[in-house]
Amino acid sequence: MLPSGEITDVQIENGRFSKIGKCETTVIPESIEKIDCTNKALIPPFYNTHTHAGMTLLRGYADDMPLFEWLSEHIWPMEAKLNGEDIYLGTKLAIVEMLKSGTVFFNDMYWYVPHLVKAVEEFGIRAAIGCPVMDRNAEISLPMAAEFIAEYRNNPLIQITVAPHAVYTCSEKNLRACAELARKNDVFLHIHISETEQENADCIKATGLTPVQYLKKIGVLDCKVIAAHCIYANDEDVKTLAECGTVISHCPTSNRKLASGLFPMSIFRKYNCKVTLGTDGCSSNNNLDMREEAKIASLLAISQGGATAMPVKNMLQIATRAGAEAFGINAGEIAVGREADALIIDLRDERMVPLYNLASNWIYSAGHNCIESVLVKGEFVMKNRIVPHADEVIDEVRRRFNRANWC
Repeated sequence: MLPSGEITDVQIENGRFSKIGKCETTVIPESIEKIDCTNKALIPPFYNTHTHAGMTLLRGYADDMPLFEWLSEHIWPMEAKLNGEDIYLGTKLAIVEMLKSGTVFFNDMYWYVPHLVKAVEEFGIRAAIGCPVMDRNAEISLPMAAEFIAEYRNNPLIQITVAPHAVYTCSEKNLRACAELARKNDVFLHIHISETEQENADCIKATGLTPVQYLKKIGVLDCKVIAAHCIYANDEDVKTLAECGTVISHCPTSNRKLASGLFPMSIFRKYNCKVTLGTDGCSSNNNLDMREEAKIASLLAISQGGATAMPVKNMLQIATRAGAEAFGINAGEIAVGREADALIIDLRDERMVPLYNLASNWIYSAGHNCIESVLVKGEFVMKNRIVPHADEVIDEVRRRFNRANWC
C-alpha cells in the first residue's frame, strides 16, 4: 500500500523507484529480491534538517533551564571533556535511533567531523555534515572545512556544509569568511538564527539590526543557508528569508523545552518560506524521533492558527519531501524516478487500526514500533526492525557513559 492507500506493486532498480503498478508477470527471476508487503504501507521517510548527533551522549544531562545557562554552564563544559572516539560512538547511537524511528538523512553540526563521517559511512545513512565555526576555532575549522568539501564533493550520501554557530559566537569577519567558503563551493551554510529573545536583543544592541537583517547586510544570506529555529524573526525578517531562498529548520520540541519561544508558522507560510523540520540535539529534545516532532509541530501550529492551520498532509510533506529537496536529494516521495528512500510500516500495529487516513494515523497515532524496515537508495539499512550492530553500540554507550564516570 502506498501513502495514497493504493494497493499495488513497487519495483526498485539501481537505487530508484522504477515502476509503480501491477506487475505484468507472475514469473520473477530468482536474482531479484521480493518483499511481501501484505498489510504493510510503503511511505516516505524523514529528513531531519537540524541535529547535533553526538549530543546523544548528553541526553538528560542538563534539563529544565534556559538556553544560555544550559549552554555556558553545562553543555560547553561537558563537551570539552569529549574526544573524537566519544563523538564517533555518540553519533552511531544517534544513527541507530534515527533509523529505528524512520529518519534517513540528518543535517548535523558538531565537533570531530572525521569521526562523524566515519559513523555515517558505516550505517549507510544520508547526512550533511557541518564543520562548526566559532571565533575560538575559526583559524583551524575554516581550512578543515575546505578540505572536507573537496574530499566529499562527489559522495552519493554525504554532503559537507560550513557551520558557523551563531551571530553571538562568530565575529563579522568569520561569518563573512564562512559565507565566502560556502558560496565558492556551492554548499550550504548551516547556522542558528534568532533562537532566543536575548540573541535578538543583543544583536540589535550591537549592530542596530536583527540577526536576519545583520546576516543579510554582511552577505551571509546571499549563499545557500539552512537556518535553525528563527523563532524571533519578525515579518520583515521572514520576508527577507523567503526572498533569499533560505531554508528554515523548525525545531519545536527543543524550542519548547528550553522555553525559547514559539515558532511563528503562520508568518512563514504567509511568505512561502522553505520550512523543514529538525529535532535539534538529544540534550535539548531529548530524542531524535521525527514522527513525534511532526506531531508536536502540527499541534503548535494549530494552537496558534486554528484547527485548519496545518493539515496533516502538509506537515508530512514538511517532514519528508521538503527536507530532501532542500538538500538536493531527489527523494522524499514514493514516485517513479525518485531515489528509493522509504519506510515499510506495519498496518496491523494497534496504533494504525482502524485505517481511515494513513497520513493521520502515521503522524498523530503511530509510534516508531510501527516501522518494520527502512531503505536508503533501495538498500535496507534496517530490516525486520533490526539495525546491524545496534546492540553493540547501545551496550558500549551504557558501559562508558554514566553518572559515575562523567557527572
